[in-house]
Amino acid sequence: MARTMVKQSSGSLAPWLGIAAIVILFDQLTKIAVARVFAYGEPHALTPFFNLLLVYNRGAAFSFLAAAGGWQRWAFTALGVAAAIVIIYLLKKHAAQRMFCTALALIMGGAIGNVIDRLAYGHVIDFLDFHVNTWHWPAFNLADSAIFVGAALLVFDELRRVRGSK
Repeated sequence: MARTMVKQSSGSLAPWLGIAAIVILFDQLTKIAVARVFAYGEPHALTPFFNLLLVYNRGAAFSFLAAAGGWQRWAFTALGVAAAIVIIYLLKKHAAQRMFCTALALIMGGAIGNVIDRLAYGHVIDFLDFHVNTWHWPAFNLADSAIFVGAALLVFDELRRVRGSK
């Protein structure tokens, strides 16, 4: 019985790394396309509530610490790399838990996508701009979206697990 438990928990990393790689690929391709096609700060309206808008974020979510002296580039890069290492460990340990691992793979892909930007450019390229009249949600990118969806899946998975244990 113990052997079966170990076998189930130590599955292949390939599917989860594949999901992360797809997130990284699409994230980087969209950022490259937007950076080449659009001028910085000029909105391109697609709907009454959504623009494509090239902006740079030197901070974290919602431009947190964007105006810091430059140290944040390396701190957020190190945080993203550390998160990826921990996630790989968790993926290996819990490879049989599909929703949990899908969530972690999305988060890892998003984190690495933004780490690539920080290393290559010193900032993260954001371009998805949702707004209501003149109020704009902070611009974000596909990596940020993957992190958000992954975090939501983690919460959903945990709620499902807690309800199932009662």
